[in-house]
Amino acid sequence: MADTLTGRDLFPTGRYMVSDQDEVELISSASNFGFRFKGKACRISFRLADPQSHNYLQYELDGVYQKRIKISGDSDGSFLISAPSDGNHTVWLYKATEAHTGPVFIRSVTGDHLQALKRPDAPMIEFIGDSITCGAASDASETPCGGGVYHDQHNAYFAYGPRVARALKTNFMLSSISGYGVYRNWNSDGPPVPQVYEKADFQDNASRMWDFTAYAPKVVSIALGTNDMSNGDGKKARPPFDSTTFVNRYVDFVQLVKSKYPKARIALLSSPMMNGKRRATLQNCLSAVKGKVDALYPSDQPVAVHFFNPMQAGGCTGHPSVEDHGVMAEELIPFFRKLLE
Repeated sequence: MADTLTGRDLFPTGRYMVSDQDEVELISSASNFGFRFKGKACRISFRLADPQSHNYLQYELDGVYQKRIKISGDSDGSFLISAPSDGNHTVWLYKATEAHTGPVFIRSVTGDHLQALKRPDAPMIEFIGDSITCGAASDASETPCGGGVYHDQHNAYFAYGPRVARALKTNFMLSSISGYGVYRNWNSDGPPVPQVYEKADFQDNASRMWDFTAYAPKVVSIALGTNDMSNGDGKKARPPFDSTTFVNRYVDFVQLVKSKYPKARIALLSSPMMNGKRRATLQNCLSAVKGKVDALYPSDQPVAVHFFNPMQAGGCTGHPSVEDHGVMAEELIPFFRKLLE
């Protein structure tokens, strides 16, 4: 067994890249990798691109979630994972933050009797969405709402998508970007999700493209619309929500996704943050998208749609909290279980 695993030795899941220096670049929310070690501790060596920045990882030890770990670009570039006893231990390490927070480069894992782990063979669900899908603004347990910077309250591990996947014993990946929408973003005209989806790190001006042959999800879940329907910051001029543009751009985006994953079942989710008239408008739009896509692909499985029960979100800035994500996941588990049959 090895006593060092470089990034190239690992088997990550989610959006990631491997550098010429054998580092794994964890890009997307909840991108992750697993390994075994023997003894009481192992060490993770990392790098951040910006020495003035910080980021977050989080991990499971022997199947039990432990905590978030704040990592800083100006630190010594490593941290210890400790176990309560000797013996063989399993670790799954996750990126807690989204792509736009910046990547985390994993240089190596050092310890005794190390073995890189692959995810078990299982169907995959890809969750496309916005800040809700990221698990953004959900965890104020360490930094209170209004304190720190935006990603200090990110917790991708406890977002609804990973919870659903764990409950159904499937694999997952999160393709989600805070503030983004179908045809416009929270406080700008774009670039929206369809414009950046093919870029590896969801950056419009980036040159690296994502390799869609890396995974073949059985279900692709799309949860967009909250930001399209937002009033923005109330300062910048913003035209009223255009339902026709929204529906047409959404149909185009579903077609793009289907071109990448021809065999995947498409699922559309509404927003738990929507209430009243806006909730009804979004539901009507999603029903229209389903109708148009089903008509375009009559031989494919029909698009599935789930309308969330409205909730009074308890996280930061009106977002669902970690506890709210648990409620959302329980609501979604039967829906996705049926799609995976």
